[in-house]
Amino acid sequence: MSLSMFNASVPVLLHSLANLKAILDKAEAFATAKKVDSSTIAGSRLAIDMLPLSSQIQIACDTAKGCGARLAGVDIPRFEDNEKSLAELKVRIERTMDFLSGITAEQVDGGESKAIVLNFPSITLNFNGQDYLTQFVLPNFFFHVTTAYGILRHLGVEIGKIDYLGKVGV
Repeated sequence: MSLSMFNASVPVLLHSLANLKAILDKAEAFATAKKVDSSTIAGSRLAIDMLPLSSQIQIACDTAKGCGARLAGVDIPRFEDNEKSLAELKVRIERTMDFLSGITAEQVDGGESKAIVLNFPSITLNFNGQDYLTQFVLPNFFFHVTTAYGILRHLGVEIGKIDYLGKVGV
């Protein structure tokens, strides 16, 4: 049996978003224990020229919901990028997961050759559905999830590889 577009996208994104939310739970506990305002953590970055944790999570969520919507042929929900605390970032993840949970295999499967066009200020990218998923969505999504993990680990939040991977296997 071949891997379907749905199974290669929505469940993968949902799994990692759930792991990211659980990591933010640990970050909240860390903030409480260290008496650090969670907005300080949300504004933290690995390097001065990198986006902060809040942006990493916003972009990961935007990439996930954009993927689900484009592959399913539905409107992309718009979220304001105004989260300042870990609790607000967790709500954004939950909203993204709620949206993705409403996407069905019937909406996505068969979309391998669907035309996907992304317009950015300086470039337009043209994909078929499969290349959009494998060459843009998944690498971009995991870059931002990994960077969020790295920021929190760098701050001293006690997380490890199993937190990033979550429950795996049968």
